[in-house]
Amino acid sequence: QVQLVESGGGLVQAGGSLRLSCAASGRTFSSYAMGWFRRAPGKEREFVVSISWSGATTDYADSVKGRFTISRDNAKNTVYLQINNLKPEDTAVYYCAATPIIIGTRDVYAYDYWGQGTQVTVSS
Repeated sequence: QVQLVESGGGLVQAGGSLRLSCAASGRTFSSYAMGWFRRAPGKEREFVVSISWSGATTDYADSVKGRFTISRDNAKNTVYLQINNLKPEDTAVYYCAATPIIIGTRDVYAYDYWGQGTQVTVSS
């Protein structure tokens, strides 16, 4: 089992920044690739970004390239999502998730463990 807890969400103005964190406990964190997904009101959960077990490989959705940066610290069992130049369309609940596919994947069904999410709200 892997337990994931997100933090760092909040209410920010457009153009602002946030840093989300996802703290993991349980089984070996470095055995898993990690992903961030989001669910906007009235929409389905969508892929945002993934990072491989080592951190060497990342994959970003086109909508966030250049504004979002994922990183991980395996010594701290934590993955981070730096979000810059926030837009109102970034408003969503952000979830981190863990997958045994060690290079990462966009497939939501490949992720075995999920956090409860953290709300990001961007005002215009």
